[in-house]
Amino acid sequence: MPEANIKYKDNVFRTLFSNKENLLSLYNALNGKKYSDPDALEIVTLENAIYMGMKNDLAFILDFNIFLWEHQSTYNPNIPLRDLIYIANEYQKYVELNGISLYSRRQQKIPAPRFIVFYNGEKQIGERMEHRLSDAYENFSGDPELELKVMVININDGHNKALMEQCRKLKEYAQYVARVRKYQKIMPLKAAVERAVKECIEEDILADFLRKNRAEVIAMSIFEYNQKEEEELLRREEYEAGAEMERKNTEKERKRADSAEKRADSAEKRANSAEKRADSAEKRADSAEKRADLAEREIVRLQEKLALLRSK
Repeated sequence: MPEANIKYKDNVFRTLFSNKENLLSLYNALNGKKYSDPDALEIVTLENAIYMGMKNDLAFILDFNIFLWEHQSTYNPNIPLRDLIYIANEYQKYVELNGISLYSRRQQKIPAPRFIVFYNGEKQIGERMEHRLSDAYENFSGDPELELKVMVININDGHNKALMEQCRKLKEYAQYVARVRKYQKIMPLKAAVERAVKECIEEDILADFLRKNRAEVIAMSIFEYNQKEEEELLRREEYEAGAEMERKNTEKERKRADSAEKRADSAEKRANSAEKRADSAEKRADSAEKRADLAEREIVRLQEKLALLRSK
């Protein structure tokens, strides 16, 4: 088998739906449209728009709307923030290409954005769900002044059946992924991918696509699953590191609390000792005062006795 030449982070979904006919078919299925001319789509995916190792899978303009589609095999609620960064780059590109002046007195028009994630991860979610940028706001209440909504569509095999029936390529993609996962449980990844590809071709599941891109699909599938495992390993390591740091911080806090308690006990003992010394001093003062009173009375008695003697 020839070596595959794949781009950074390309995946089977992106490669499959970069084809305009397949992309238009999925668009029609999602939106209840019947467009037949693939050239009506203007693909505007930013090939080099990579932020912290992430980029959007597919971006295109149709009906003066700009659609940002992404495939995810790992659940990620941070996609609204990522899409915000990406759409800003898209609009910058659009403004420059169309010679739009942002200082014009006339309202400039831009394509309305639509954000969708096609999810086929193993974390269980419903048929559809929505992520919002405002969910990430800290200490926020009321209506957000900046919002971005992302629709997440579950494309695991057996989900969103109506959509799958309307877009055969999406259904067959889901079947291919299900095959890979099934065989990955009982054999090495490379063998699982190769068997899934072979069977799908034989059963007319993405057959033309797989025949044409067999080497690339196998390489991309292996890359995707290896990357997923690496990301999960990294998350476990980060979790363990965080747990260890939390344990150390808790231990430090406990030691500081113990030290503070000991200092408090020592201060209390010193306070008790000072109180005892104060009580003792007060007692000595009372005793001295009593002795002074006795001495004064004795002096008075002696003076009275002396005066009596003198009078005789």
